[in-house]
Amino acid sequence: MRALVTGGGGFLGSAIVRQLRERGDEVRSFARGKYPHLSFLGVEQFPGDLANPAAVHEAAEGCDVVFHVAAKAGIWGDYKEFYRANVLGTQNVVEACRSLKIKRLIYTSSPSVVFDGSDIEGGTEKLRYPASYEAHYPHTKAIAEQLVLEANSSFLATVALRPHLIWGPGDNHLVPRIVAKGKAGKLRRIGKRPCLVDTVYVDNAAQAHLNAADRLEPGSPIAGKAYFISNGEPVPLWEMVNRILDAAGVAPVTGSIPPALAHAIGTFCEVAWKTLRLSGEPPMTRFVASELSTAHWFDISAAREELGYQPRISIEEGLKLLKASFRSEGP
Repeated sequence: MRALVTGGGGFLGSAIVRQLRERGDEVRSFARGKYPHLSFLGVEQFPGDLANPAAVHEAAEGCDVVFHVAAKAGIWGDYKEFYRANVLGTQNVVEACRSLKIKRLIYTSSPSVVFDGSDIEGGTEKLRYPASYEAHYPHTKAIAEQLVLEANSSFLATVALRPHLIWGPGDNHLVPRIVAKGKAGKLRRIGKRPCLVDTVYVDNAAQAHLNAADRLEPGSPIAGKAYFISNGEPVPLWEMVNRILDAAGVAPVTGSIPPALAHAIGTFCEVAWKTLRLSGEPPMTRFVASELSTAHWFDISAAREELGYQPRISIEEGLKLLKASFRSEGP
């Protein structure tokens, strides 16, 4: 098949592209720039902005399936920028699929679309969207997810996948932030509860996307649905953080602060950054304080049964691969 991957140069997008090429599919990437590793894989690249409908239409023309992976992530920033990339960009992808009569659209969502700041233990797809959000990223991703699922029809089949905390070699977001803060001694546990969390190794997350594409068509059982994706191995949050730090040769986190204090610091930082218009991300926000002091793990039975999803790389094996990648990269 001929597939378009938006955000094909990113961490998850690159893994999806690689797996598609390994099985012989033709692949195009739509991203802000061009990437040498995609050229090496024989990927046709379309540089552009998701907010430009004409550019999205051009990249999608002639494709059989679209993997919409690109998004603006982060814990801080202007709401308009998140809305522009995550909502307007997704609208443009949906409209391109409709106008070009592309029958399959796989959307990369996030479990944070159902996070209300409290524990989620064994959460299923029956969880509702919360009434409010503590950050612009989950808010705009929730709007976009609903747009995609509502677009499901007899002509266009859509599905949303919610991979949780993607990590692995080549990660340019989660792992580098943990390691950088660990090296600087800026990590503190929030609370002392052994809160369980789900994570997903990047190749497993990519495989789930291919599984969804292979089973998706108008009227199929998975059309119009959302699925949680993880390794299916919930572990205590700070144990996972320390295992990532160990893979990078960094000392574990030992200090802690109470959750109430973390939320107070987050509130103060948000007010200060907004009032003083400070650059960069605040060191703490309410959303981060909530994420780091609660349990959030999910029942992936639906993905196993309906997508045929089976995590192939365990957390243990993934950590060995991560450690090897740190050794090969050097200090």
